[in-house]
Amino acid sequence: MHDQHPTSSYVDLNRSGVALMEIVSKPDMRSPAEAGAYLAKLRTILRYVGSCDGNMDQGSMRADVNVSVRKPGEEFGTRTETKNVNSVRFVMAVVEHEANRQVDVLEAGGKIVQETRLYDPDRGETRSMRSKEDAHDYRYFPDPDLLPIELDEAFLAECRASLPELPDAKRKRYEQALGLSAYNAATLTADADTARWFELLVTQSAAAQKKSESDVAKAAANWLLSDLYGALNRLGKSLEESPVSPSQAAELLALVADGTLSGSLAKQVFEIMLETGDAPAKIVEDRGMKQTSDTGAIEAAVAKVLADNGDKVAQYKGGKEALFGFFVGQTMKAMQGKANPQVVNELVKKGLAG
Repeated sequence: MHDQHPTSSYVDLNRSGVALMEIVSKPDMRSPAEAGAYLAKLRTILRYVGSCDGNMDQGSMRADVNVSVRKPGEEFGTRTETKNVNSVRFVMAVVEHEANRQVDVLEAGGKIVQETRLYDPDRGETRSMRSKEDAHDYRYFPDPDLLPIELDEAFLAECRASLPELPDAKRKRYEQALGLSAYNAATLTADADTARWFELLVTQSAAAQKKSESDVAKAAANWLLSDLYGALNRLGKSLEESPVSPSQAAELLALVADGTLSGSLAKQVFEIMLETGDAPAKIVEDRGMKQTSDTGAIEAAVAKVLADNGDKVAQYKGGKEALFGFFVGQTMKAMQGKANPQVVNELVKKGLAG
């Protein structure tokens, strides 16, 4: 571990006996952004298949960044290898810094030395660790203790068949089968845990509302990405720490879909769910938060709002139609947010026309 002390490297004994998988890419990346995108996608896939949690800052996954520069059309230049970079952002910074450093060396008439380097995130620069001028430093010779592994096609086919749905395929399905926007589909599939949470929400919402998954998916996606993520960010919690489960969220969305709750009431119920962990139906019952479509009560509230605001009624009838929202808002306030918004709109329109 090279980032625990300013001048020394430590041996991480916790890694003893832990399997290490090394993935080597071909030298076909041409920019910091491309290298970052590659690593981010690779990490997502590894998380999806369960090989690794991908937590680079905790050492579960690291990147060794090989960088070389050349003039257009020439052979690849001498490369350097920056070891154990522990974030996608730092990988991009290493590529940027090393490329610029090597160009400066060459343009000054110098020579790039094949070596291992370390990245200093505080200074945003790499520094030399050890030289690797000679090929034998890379251990390019057979090791009698390392036996060759031969994998037949049947085994590889079995491995492929056991793979879960990978992020690109899942994103495509969300767009085509569930009708999600490209942005929402990409956001939901970027993280395996988010995708799993969303799919539980969709499955349980469809069951609660007796609808198809495609009918409930858009509302579920919007609620998760807006309401739930907004609340979790505010509370400083991750999705895994959510006080609200997918089944509770599905119940809340079902109460909105069947007209029991208005959008504003649903937000109030959700806040109580976050605080208490109670099921939404229990909250609605215990606190009398059920939406009403009682036209008599709503008509009375509308009549009082119009009577109390005669000057604004005159302005509305004089052409200031933007005031319609004011009357609706005042009526909803008078009904403590429990009135059915559609009924309120209809009755306000009727009252203003009279």
